[in-house]
Amino acid sequence: MRRALYSFGIFCYKQVVKLVACRNAKARKLTDGQHTVFSYLKEHTVPEGGYIWIHASSLGEFEQGRPIIEAIRAKYPHKKIALTFFSPSGYEVRKDYPLADLVCYLPFDLPGNVSRFLDMVKPSVAIFIKYEFWGNYLHQLHRRHIPTYIVSAIFRPNQRFFRSYGGFFRNMLRCFTHLYVQDVRSKELLAQHGIVNVSVVGDTRFDRVADIRRQAKNLPLVKAFSNGRDTLIAGSSWPKDEDIFIDYFNRHPELKLIIAPHEIHDEHLTSIISKLQRPYIRYTQADEAGIAKADCLIIDCFGLLSSIYQYGTTAYIGGGFGAGIHNVPEAAVYGIPVVFGPNYEKFREAKALIAEGGAFTIANAEEFDSLMMKFASDKEYHTRCGEIAGEYIHRNTGATARILADIDAKLQ
Repeated sequence: MRRALYSFGIFCYKQVVKLVACRNAKARKLTDGQHTVFSYLKEHTVPEGGYIWIHASSLGEFEQGRPIIEAIRAKYPHKKIALTFFSPSGYEVRKDYPLADLVCYLPFDLPGNVSRFLDMVKPSVAIFIKYEFWGNYLHQLHRRHIPTYIVSAIFRPNQRFFRSYGGFFRNMLRCFTHLYVQDVRSKELLAQHGIVNVSVVGDTRFDRVADIRRQAKNLPLVKAFSNGRDTLIAGSSWPKDEDIFIDYFNRHPELKLIIAPHEIHDEHLTSIISKLQRPYIRYTQADEAGIAKADCLIIDCFGLLSSIYQYGTTAYIGGGFGAGIHNVPEAAVYGIPVVFGPNYEKFREAKALIAEGGAFTIANAEEFDSLMMKFASDKEYHTRCGEIAGEYIHRNTGATARILADIDAKLQ
């Protein structure tokens, strides 16, 4: 009965997405992708199947799981990999990902879709990244005796699995062959509910950011802009973030600023420019002469932020005055202090970095001003905070190797 109600809820969600699609670009992309997924699979799957199936909800989860995909491809080049996304933000960016043999949307979690998908792909192993729990898929995988794992998972007491009404959702967790979690708290919480096939291995995202640092792009214009000066890198910023750090920047001529906003549409860029009182230049319009005259560099394109952090002395991570902060390890890996707004409680690495002294949270402009002034007046303190951040990332790498060593026999 509960599974039928769950499936009905998924069906209703599907219909809502279809209705919204006429006015919402993201919903339209999801609807279009769902419409073509089975024809894509019919054309591209091999009859014998045997794919290692890796599912990531969106782009962030893909980046978290990417070290696993790359390690599997390196060790088992003959194996076929199927990569699925639920969100257009992942699929649209990574639909041509070269290390996967199949890349498509995950069909809605309805019983008919699930059976059809699994019959076509015939996965030998299924790996879910962090936050994906689809009841019908998990029960079908369990019934078919397909080894199924979740990696980099993290659990909190307020999640629906642990509520009084959460029995159906807890049963989803029992469908996993093994759960690889980020912290001891998650393991203990699961054990309280009888789920003990759990290992604490950390977060594969640390492996990913370590790889990114090793492969960081050389960006001559950004290097020329920073030019050894104190430079604040504001990554994935939103308007509330920008109100705070731009005001400080305007009043402190000794500081240079690089802004890589979360959204780069014209309206947002115009808003940023209207707040600046010092010379600026947009990256896509920059040359050596223009860079030399600018105090603020606006990154008006995607794909560079993870490499840009190497040129900064302090990082500000956006999102902390909204739904939640963005990628903290991406900046911390370069050994610089990290600052963000108050909404960080869901992010284990942010809390750990604050506790160790490599990251700082601010609730308003006054707190940001005070922190930045302390950094400016005490260079030894600033340097040590950055070292702590970098050491934390280095200390927490290795989750990918631990997971693959554990499931190696299932992948062969």
